[in-house]
Amino acid sequence: MNAKKKMTYAFYQNLGKLFYAIAASDGNVRPTEFNQLKALVKKQWLEVDDLEDAFGTDAAYQIEIVFDWLNDNKQLDAEMCFKDFIDYKKSQSHLFTMAIRRLILKTASAIAHAFSGINKSELTLLAKLDIELKIP
Repeated sequence: MNAKKKMTYAFYQNLGKLFYAIAASDGNVRPTEFNQLKALVKKQWLEVDDLEDAFGTDAAYQIEIVFDWLNDNKQLDAEMCFKDFIDYKKSQSHLFTMAIRRLILKTASAIAHAFSGINKSELTLLAKLDIELKIP
C-alpha cells in the first residue's frame, strides 16, 4: 500500500472509533465482534505501514486499544464515534487511498458479520460508510 509514510496514531485511533461504531450500532458489543477485529488487525492492518510507538509496538494496535477503551467505558454512542471518524476522514482525505478504503470496508463488514450476520442498524451504518468512502 502506498500510504506507508503518511499514517499517524490519530488515523488508527479514528479507525478504532469507526469499528467500535459498527459493533455498537445495535447497542451491544459482543466478544465475537472484538475478536474479529483483533484477528483482522493482526492479519491485515499490521502490514499497512511501519509506524511504531516508543516501545516498538505497531501503531495499528491503536485500533484495538481505542475500541476496547470505548467498550470498557460503555461509550455506546455509535453515531458520535461514526461522526468523529467521518470528520477525521474529511480533514485527512489524503490518507484514504483506494486500498485503505477497501480494507476499511472489509474490516467493518467482517465485524458486522461476526455475530449472527448483519442486523438493520449495522447495515445502515455500513451503507453510510460505503457512501462516505466513495467521496474523495
